Amino acid sequence: MKGELIKMIIKEECIKFGHFILTSGKESNYYIDIKKLITNPKALKIIARLIAEKAKELGLQYEKIAGPELGAVPIATALALETEKPLLIVRKKKKEHGTGKQIEGEVKPGDKVLLVEDVTTTGGSVLRAAKVLKENGAEVVGIFVVVDREEGAMENISKEGYKLYPLVVVSELFKAAGVSRD
Repeated sequence: MKGELIKMIIKEECIKFGHFILTSGKESNYYIDIKKLITNPKALKIIARLIAEKAKELGLQYEKIAGPELGAVPIATALALETEKPLLIVRKKKKEHGTGKQIEGEVKPGDKVLLVEDVTTTGGSVLRAAKVLKENGAEVVGIFVVVDREEGAMENISKEGYKLYPLVVVSELFKAAGVSRD
């Protein structure tokens, strides 16, 4: 299934070349547009199945699935459907109206949560979401990402006491596409 996912990423032209500014603020000569992929139901099924199987293989115990808005929400939703576990959506910032919540869905102290993300560069976005979950009493048992750009996320996430599990690393995509990373 991983091979199929890599083929889909390349076929859907999720790697774009040019000049890009990433969420992390870094400049890059390529961009991983995973949103193109995560709007495809077949791809979402594969992603959800790969995460569920890997989490089971690793023996990760969790009751809930969380994803930071926006890119991780379809992934978290697909995984919630695959595993029949409740979904949490972590907002970038607290709502300024209504209940003022930063997490949609019910999180209780002690909840074991599997956090998912679409792409990681430095890991900043997913670490902010992990912090919000922790502040609300949840325990993040693992972080899964569809594509890790291999630019520090693994190390930064590890430094904060979490483990990152990428389905695909960018060097695998470049190899499969027959493109040099430089």
